[in-house]
Amino acid sequence: MAKTDPYAALRFKEFNIFLLVRFALVFGWSMQFLVIEWQVYDLTNSKLSLALIGACEFLPAFFLAPFAGHIVDKKEKRSLFTLCIALFSLISFGLFWLTSDQIENNWSTNSILIGIYGLVFFGGVLRAFFGPTIFSLIALIVPKSAYPNAATWSSSTWKGASVFGALCSGFLIAWIGVHYTLGIIFGLVMLALVLVFQISKKPVLNKATNESIKESLKSGIDFVFNDKVILGALTLDMVAVLFGGAVAIFAVFAKDVLDAGPRGFGILNAALSSGSILAMVATTYIPITKNTGKKLLIAVFGFGLFMILFGASKLLWLSVIALFLSGMFDGVSMVVRQTILQLKTPDHMRGRVGAVNSMFVGSSNELGAVESGVAARIFGAPLAVMLGGSVTLLTVLVINYKNKPLRELDLQEDVEEKFDELKS
Repeated sequence: MAKTDPYAALRFKEFNIFLLVRFALVFGWSMQFLVIEWQVYDLTNSKLSLALIGACEFLPAFFLAPFAGHIVDKKEKRSLFTLCIALFSLISFGLFWLTSDQIENNWSTNSILIGIYGLVFFGGVLRAFFGPTIFSLIALIVPKSAYPNAATWSSSTWKGASVFGALCSGFLIAWIGVHYTLGIIFGLVMLALVLVFQISKKPVLNKATNESIKESLKSGIDFVFNDKVILGALTLDMVAVLFGGAVAIFAVFAKDVLDAGPRGFGILNAALSSGSILAMVATTYIPITKNTGKKLLIAVFGFGLFMILFGASKLLWLSVIALFLSGMFDGVSMVVRQTILQLKTPDHMRGRVGAVNSMFVGSSNELGAVESGVAARIFGAPLAVMLGGSVTLLTVLVINYKNKPLRELDLQEDVEEKFDELKS
């Protein structure tokens, strides 16, 4: 296997199956989140209702993440992944049922909203387990020498699914309505459930330990907070997603700022994600392990800069360009962060570190939805996005000045060492 092989991880059959499963899940989850946001905003016409969706998913995902990481490190990863998918299928079916004509004709709007918020909450519980399980499973499917390439393809698949999910959500809402769109999502989740059985069960690397739950949680959190490189990388992404992101209020921009309707809603989401996937595919050919820290700092800075441009734009075409370029920088940032985590995390702690990653970055998507909704209500959507982008730029400058280990990080030697180990 060549050092620069852009298809290194794809040469392993189970990793290809894993990518198919992840694509189906993320495609469905991406559509589901956006469709539900559109449905709730259509029912309430309230920006705070969008914030409440984010809160319902953030709270369980954040507070359960440390316990989820402890459980993931103790349990067999493929079986746990299968259970998560099966439970997710129940949530998808519940949302499909709640948007049926029978329910809409017989239930009050408040009852429907309570049902939606309840299912979103249970989705947040599952999110606490999905992140660390996926992070741990990748390391058991491919050898260490292929981790950077696997991180690139996994992140690209995630963004690629987001592209099509975001694009399809807006168009499908316009063509077949919310109810049948959610039916398609349920079908995708069931497909993922069938495919995951093609991955074999994996060994549990951390079962022989006398650590209590408290000690296990503390060791995972201490590891992250004592490693300036990992902590800095997670902080950058957390701030970018929490303050710089605006996905949760794209519905507001599409309807009230740009007057673009549901098709424009889909295009805005797809512009951000398509820029990301293009950048991610490029990183399979252009190594990101050289001057890794500097590339991460530049990528997050570029993301924040173009989000400010998006917030200032009143034209659909300019907004699409700004989001596309912002997405490109976001794509590079995601690949670099995942590569850092995969190479710097010991095998027996992957579940716990993946859980902390979910708390920092994964859960910040939902908390970011809360922040975006509240800020849009107080300042208006355009100013809220511009302020968030400014906070992102300021954070990059502070970390660049304060965190020398991250700024000077170079992973090239780590990758070459793993490759030499595999050859020997």
